[in-house]
Amino acid sequence: MSGVVGQRVDLPRDFAPLLIEWQRRAGRSGMPWQGSRDPYRVWLSEVMLQQTQVSTVLGYYAQFLERFPDVQALAAADADEVMALWSGLGYYSRARNLHRCAQAVVEQHGGEFPSTAAGLETLPGIGASTAAAIASFCFGERVSIVDGNVRRVLTRLLAFEGDLAQTKSQRALWALAQALLPDNPAADDMTAYTQGLMDLGATVCTRSRPACGQCPMQGICRGLQAGEPQRFPVKSRTLKRRHESWWLLLVKLADGPERFWLQRRPASGIWAGLYCPPVFESEQAAHAGLPSAWVDRLVALDAVSHSLTHRELRLHPLLLELASAPMPGELPEGRWVDAARLGQHGLPTPVKLLLQALQTPDLFAQT
Repeated sequence: MSGVVGQRVDLPRDFAPLLIEWQRRAGRSGMPWQGSRDPYRVWLSEVMLQQTQVSTVLGYYAQFLERFPDVQALAAADADEVMALWSGLGYYSRARNLHRCAQAVVEQHGGEFPSTAAGLETLPGIGASTAAAIASFCFGERVSIVDGNVRRVLTRLLAFEGDLAQTKSQRALWALAQALLPDNPAADDMTAYTQGLMDLGATVCTRSRPACGQCPMQGICRGLQAGEPQRFPVKSRTLKRRHESWWLLLVKLADGPERFWLQRRPASGIWAGLYCPPVFESEQAAHAGLPSAWVDRLVALDAVSHSLTHRELRLHPLLLELASAPMPGELPEGRWVDAARLGQHGLPTPVKLLLQALQTPDLFAQT
């Protein structure tokens, strides 16, 4: 089989049996979504586990199931409540797509998830690898996942030279992944195989310092045999991170119950759809948007750094404490949110931490 143009790849036929046996003997177990053939629970876990560690997901997964025990409950929920429960997990487009997908399953499929990977891929936010995971775990479909961990496992196994920055190489590796699947597997075999791919990449064939001596594939891994498994996967294009500075106007009202002035972020871009203090591109821009009498009352708090997938944010909080509610138009568009109800709104993690700190007396007292 051809892996990339000009490269012939002979597949190790014992890969699938070795992986299934290893997963049943030494793979991860005991996670709350394992052993379930409920597409809703498997889908929820797969979405949460994208770019997020298992230890972090466990608590969020339990909270979501408690509040939204099935796809109908999630579809009927208010978007703000979904975002609030997701707050802290990051990659918030996942939560928006999660809600949209639940609504599509209910409205277009009568509350039942499609039973094939091809059908699942038609739903909002479900890509090819997530669709394959649901289809194999829940319906026993003979289809392979190919997420980031699996790409690493397979490129090392095969010493795959294709540049994964190129679409043709990604397609070639996808085809190889399907060709490596076990022959005529029972549903339980597909579960062990799919889970084994995940476990091998997460616990043994790691990005740095792979535990090759503990790997069930050490006898057939061509990357190891060549003495350079960490050279794979090949990817010429590297992530270019942008650096941005934002000034956050933190307006706190002490007239009655403690409240903060928040606005919903735009539907696209960073923190899309979440609640956040007004954002400005400079301190001067923040000053220009306020009555002149308030500018001297602004208190610059310590800056906070926050890393995103493609950007590094430097957040500069400007605190304005008001004794009484301002006149209409004196603040940028937004609304007052009671401090006691912040947990009911989707807030970016650094914003949540800032607002929690502002509720601690004298935390920001000036010396």
